[in-house]
Amino acid sequence: MKAPSFEARDQHDALVRLADFQGKSAVVLYFYPKDDTPGCTAEACSLRDGFAAIQAAGAVILGVSADSTQSHKAFAEKFHLPLSILADPDKRIIQAYGVKMPLLGFAKRTTVLIDRQGVIRKIIRDVRTKDHDQQVLALLKALPGT
Repeated sequence: MKAPSFEARDQHDALVRLADFQGKSAVVLYFYPKDDTPGCTAEACSLRDGFAAIQAAGAVILGVSADSTQSHKAFAEKFHLPLSILADPDKRIIQAYGVKMPLLGFAKRTTVLIDRQGVIRKIIRDVRTKDHDQQVLALLKALPGT
């Protein structure tokens, strides 16, 4: 299935589009509920720790939550996160990928692996926050064309 296109501002106020990576790299698009909460911090720090290995496997990491760019900036600085975190306050990306929690409106903890052609290859719903980098890396290595 073709990944829904999106564009959003990251914690540096840079505009990031899914189309920016087409033909260049796979995308690890990870959705999480809220900045600076225990599970979300563990997941982000795991991806930070595996950042170089995931990049070496041919992928970029993009985080998405409904928090603001300012919240993302503080979160990224506090935990030295080298990845882009996209602000989705109107929840357009969260809804497009079907990961919105009923009632609360937060994103469900879900990771979507998108290949270089913009096709969704894997959806991880059973995210292991403390070693999510290893979970992602194992699946990335199995993707065709990465």
